[in-house]
Amino acid sequence: MFVKQLYTNCLSEAAYFIESAGEAVVIDPLRDIDAYIALAKERNATIKYIFETHFHADFVSGHVELAEATGAPIVYGPLAVTSFPAYIAKDHEIFKVGEVTIEALHTPGHTLESTCYLLRDENNDAHSVYTGDTLFVGDVGRPDLFSGDLSKEELAGMLFESLNTKIKALPDQVTVYPAHGPGSSCGKNLGPSTYSTIGDEKKTNYALLATDKATFINEVTDGLTTPPVYFPINAKLNKEGAGALQEVKEKSLKPLSVAEFKERVANGALILDTRHADTFADGFVPGSISIGLEGRFAEFVGSLLPFEREIVLVTEPGKEEETLVRMARVGFDKVSGYLDGSYAAWQAAGEPIDLIISVEPDELAMDLPHDEHLMIVDVRKPAEYADGHIKNALNLPLNDMTDPGSMADLDEHFNLYVHCQGGYRSIIACSMLKREGIHNLRNVVGGFKAMKDEKGLEVVKERNVLN
Repeated sequence: MFVKQLYTNCLSEAAYFIESAGEAVVIDPLRDIDAYIALAKERNATIKYIFETHFHADFVSGHVELAEATGAPIVYGPLAVTSFPAYIAKDHEIFKVGEVTIEALHTPGHTLESTCYLLRDENNDAHSVYTGDTLFVGDVGRPDLFSGDLSKEELAGMLFESLNTKIKALPDQVTVYPAHGPGSSCGKNLGPSTYSTIGDEKKTNYALLATDKATFINEVTDGLTTPPVYFPINAKLNKEGAGALQEVKEKSLKPLSVAEFKERVANGALILDTRHADTFADGFVPGSISIGLEGRFAEFVGSLLPFEREIVLVTEPGKEEETLVRMARVGFDKVSGYLDGSYAAWQAAGEPIDLIISVEPDELAMDLPHDEHLMIVDVRKPAEYADGHIKNALNLPLNDMTDPGSMADLDEHFNLYVHCQGGYRSIIACSMLKREGIHNLRNVVGGFKAMKDEKGLEVVKERNVLN
């Protein structure tokens, strides 16, 4: 038996490949399916089933395209309704794969169709359980996503029953393989690892420690933030089936001359610059939004960019296809080309440029007492801000900046010093502020990590959140 977790850091997403005696299954595949086909070839195996734990909201699955490429059926758990051919498993139905078996365990709660898959080895011993978004390391899936007219409290009650009757009943040594790791918005606060055991989760996971349903419902529903705006779009795509990634590539991987690039922008295309944040700050095409490939790229694309808007790209040379694939993972298919020659071509053509001035924390500390118009803008999440921030800093979370009204109080007479935790998000924020005509700003290098120990910058834990 061979088990491999294929983890994608950008999305905090885990897919799985299981093989036994020349037969294989893939669980929760990403939209780009080449890795699964390559693994099957490497293992000299035939992909027999494609298992989906639920309708994912945070990425577009590759189930339909993988089924077309391999002939393997797509398997969902009870209550799933799809627009494409799929096999709907019964609760406790057994699937034979080589010399092992996989049992479908219907575990509604995160969504109604949520189903875990229990792998038993050649000796019929429980080996591992693939929990999707039902159970994470240190957390459980949020119960407020797209399950008809049910309230989050009703779904949380279902999740309590699922965990107590199906999951906690498994042997302690069974490995827990969830669909997501730390950083995912599918839970509240996932642990640092991408796998665990039933025994460890029963000892440490707050949701499994709850002894009564009312306590569980309260703990699981308390403190839920608004889900990213692209979640319902991706869930719909996964239920209906997205277009083939290869067709997206053929349509979108088009080099554009400077003149062609300018024409598309003049006709309404949005410029996305995916170069490293530091490179972007040194110079960029005016009006560009920076989302660097080095960070949680796909998540911020989905959260910050308009889904229906045409997009043109500025990337590091050779990174055009990677950019396109990572955007497609969250359903962004409307890229119409990339700037041929990247930013260097724009410069060589003598076109206007923009830049972001960056300052070190000690420069901010020196300016702070002497500038009555100085405003520190903290673009981290409210929970990060509440855990410690620079005194009098204004909290303007990055995800809130999609609403231009959120920037209404940031007049040009302010001298804005923008920061996040480490520097990635603050460059995104600066690019968005500049698009709204706010140019009197500085990016604080190193973010809060560098600022919190700087003499002259007082750290407090009081709230000052811009609603």
